[in-house]
Amino acid sequence: MQQERPKPSEPISLDVNEIQKFLPHRPPFLLIDRVTSTDLVNYVDAIKNVTVNEPFFTGHFPGAPVMPGVLILEAMAQAAAIIVMANLQYENKIPFFMSIDGCKFRRPVVPGDQVHIRIDLIIMRPTSGRCKAKATVDGVVVTEATLAFVAGDPPQKRD
Repeated sequence: MQQERPKPSEPISLDVNEIQKFLPHRPPFLLIDRVTSTDLVNYVDAIKNVTVNEPFFTGHFPGAPVMPGVLILEAMAQAAAIIVMANLQYENKIPFFMSIDGCKFRRPVVPGDQVHIRIDLIIMRPTSGRCKAKATVDGVVVTEATLAFVAGDPPQKRD
């Protein structure tokens, strides 16, 4: 049974400090620098500024830095998680990846690129959802996928 979703708000933007109110991620693993527009229910437009100072460029690849594809996907997932975490019913939950479908990497992302991420929610169920995600640089698609996620309890510490 599909859950009734909250009503969309007027579009807003979020700076990095406001993003951290929604997401549990923190630098250096917070991969969203700004949300340029979102209604917190149906879509998110976000930006990741890629600089040569990113810690992963030290080894990926020396002399020819390329942003790892899995981190582009993670940035897309973090943008999608804003929709989940904006819903008060998920307070004290953590957004987790469930699956990635139809992923295509179309062009490398390199230092100096500004990655624009567009998330469009497809469906939100009581504890999980799916969205279309697309990342572009200078209007050219670099990565696209359908992402599924779940809002779950934080993992318990293991002894």
